[in-house]
Amino acid sequence: MSASHEKVASPFRQPKAVWAVAFACVISFMGIGLVDPILPALAGSLHASPSQVSLLFSSYLIVTAVAMIFVGWISSRIGAKLTLVIGLAVIVVFAASAGCTGSIDGIVGFRAGWGLGNAMFIATSLAVIVASASGGFGGAIILYETALGLGIAVGPLLGGLLGDVSWRGPFFGVAALMAIALIATVVLVPATPKPERVTSPIAPLKALRHRSLLTMGIVALMYNWGFFTMLGYAPYPMELDALQLGLVFTGWGLLVALFSVFGAPRLQARFGTAPVLYANLAALGVIMAVIAACVQTPTVVVVAVIVSGACIGINNTLTTQAVMLVAPVERPVASSAYGFLRFIGGGIAPYVAGKLADAAGLSLPFYVGAAAFVLAIPVLATGHRMLGQAETQAADSEPLTPTLTAVGTPVPPGAAPVIVAVGAHDQAAVIVDAAAHLAAATGSPLEVVHVQETAVVAEQATDTETTDQARAAVIAHLDRVAAYGITATGQILHSVGDHAAAGRDLAHHAAEAGARTVAVGRSPRGPVAQFADGSFTSALIHTATCDVVLVDTGREPRPLTTTTLPELRAGAV
Repeated sequence: MSASHEKVASPFRQPKAVWAVAFACVISFMGIGLVDPILPALAGSLHASPSQVSLLFSSYLIVTAVAMIFVGWISSRIGAKLTLVIGLAVIVVFAASAGCTGSIDGIVGFRAGWGLGNAMFIATSLAVIVASASGGFGGAIILYETALGLGIAVGPLLGGLLGDVSWRGPFFGVAALMAIALIATVVLVPATPKPERVTSPIAPLKALRHRSLLTMGIVALMYNWGFFTMLGYAPYPMELDALQLGLVFTGWGLLVALFSVFGAPRLQARFGTAPVLYANLAALGVIMAVIAACVQTPTVVVVAVIVSGACIGINNTLTTQAVMLVAPVERPVASSAYGFLRFIGGGIAPYVAGKLADAAGLSLPFYVGAAAFVLAIPVLATGHRMLGQAETQAADSEPLTPTLTAVGTPVPPGAAPVIVAVGAHDQAAVIVDAAAHLAAATGSPLEVVHVQETAVVAEQATDTETTDQARAAVIAHLDRVAAYGITATGQILHSVGDHAAAGRDLAHHAAEAGARTVAVGRSPRGPVAQFADGSFTSALIHTATCDVVLVDTGREPRPLTTTTLPELRAGAV
């Protein structure tokens, strides 16, 4: 292996501060699925009906929804770290209190407090990881996605294992693990500066005046209505003990994680956001109808719930991506507004489902859930045109598609520059210098394109760096390559979550500039992520009309073509 290969940073070689927050993320994402295996045990031990037990979801999610409106304002006043620490402390206190109480009403109340802490945590955890991670944006997002997937998959298993001992076990388990995360965060995570501008506490509600954001928010509300009906009521007809339920929902969680991280981006790249969402919502409607019709057949319910994990994973990712595509407001504000409607739907659904089950039997809530999934399709269809326009960069309103901002003096027309694309990671200077060698060898000017990304994971969005930081990085590159005696200029390419769109945008810019070559370096995310369908580099290779090369220090530039993509994904270059 060459030295250049050894310099590629692993996303898992991170400071202790990042690992502290990532560990807390895993525990936080366990929170929803954790209680599923103990729902029947809670109903039996506390002499409560399923509709009463369902309030564990309703109180938790409704408080989370309302808190999502205000946590951005709180964080902008006291800073991300303090918001994070307070959220963790609240979770520890209320999770432990839920384990100590002896009534269903007490658990419901303490779950509400848990929801407040969870909102404060999830609203700031992604920003803290991105700010603290080494190796740039890519490594931070891989780590966050890994934590999300582990939490979703492991939560039900831990709930089943501890719930098999006592229904109190999952609550005490979360309190203990979060206490460890709290101590690690206080000790290891450095203080974060307060934002320069304080966010308005009602900015997310004002954002819902925009039709595009409101439409996607209503789709999310209806989707979550069906989702949390399934999560809250499917354990009862399965007729399994806590450990068996934990294993079932672990299988479900694994599919959620896998299809969220790997399946959704590939389907989106191939078919587009809206068509995939239509098909996915229809599939969820069918699955819920099957559960409703076969509610007396536990095996069918078990299989249907596990299979639904694939659809849930796809929908979670693409709905959030769609919100970020069409929202005409700042990313964190759009994220809070969307999260509010999303969690409201998830909070109301279990309560209503309980009333329907008490009145007409267990099948009716699932039929209503199926209807919610299906009715989300025509709601989404009302925004089909604006979503399609946002994806193709043709919206009349301001779309959140990749944009280019010039830095420095433009190269003369017809100069056929070498364009090099880099991100905010520790190998950026090495990549730019290698491209500068290529430009000098061909007598071409150099254009440095710095890719500034907005991270979008689950329902969270955060800017990975400010525009001033991106501009400073470009200027530093230009000052350094001046020693090569070449003409150099720069651009900032701002990308919102959709890596493929940014790659296509760079390819179009290269064509307009008459570029001789577009150069990219090795991604800190590794070859599989860098060259996967839907990635920045893959989209660039498919769209570019000029040569695209991979540059490495001390090696000849490697041509990148569509025919070599399988080899590139295997890491054989």
